[in-house]
Amino acid sequence: MRALEERITREGKVLEGNVLKLGSFLNQSIDTAFTAEMASEVVSLFAGERITKVLTVESSGIAFGFAIAEKLGVPLVFAKKSHASNQSGDVLSAKIHSYTHGNDYTATVGAEYLSAGDSVLIADDFLATGEALHGLMKIIELAGASLAGCAIQVEKSFQNGGDELRRAGVHVESLAIIDSMSPEEGVRFRP
Repeated sequence: MRALEERITREGKVLEGNVLKLGSFLNQSIDTAFTAEMASEVVSLFAGERITKVLTVESSGIAFGFAIAEKLGVPLVFAKKSHASNQSGDVLSAKIHSYTHGNDYTATVGAEYLSAGDSVLIADDFLATGEALHGLMKIIELAGASLAGCAIQVEKSFQNGGDELRRAGVHVESLAIIDSMSPEEGVRFRP
């Protein structure tokens, strides 16, 4: 999506350790109109898929996931990163390593929110090594649901997560794919 690449070039900040800061419009301060445009693009990319739910992980994926779910007219479900006192009964869970935060957490979804009849689209803001997506795919599998695909705002292809998923047959659509980035040279997108 050319408009996203332009925003990344104009507003993004490349930090040490392969971290791209897009807080001015993507995940801390959210440009809601632009997020709706990105959601429309995702809906067109997955037009042939049966989707009954959108799944993401808290918290950065929620705005993007909500915008997609709203356009599709389906519920949004999000995995919590820690157990909450209002979470009771059976839960579906998977251990996930966060590249950005450098830690492991257990993502959980109440079992009542996903079922065997669901066809689930995963939505997330960043795709690096694919750890979050693998964890969410495990949760979908535990529910007996099917995976419709993965919609990503920004993929860092040099960390190989997206290409590995595609080779495994997963339908992954990323709105911007970064081939390389550094604080000195900025961001280079996949042609």
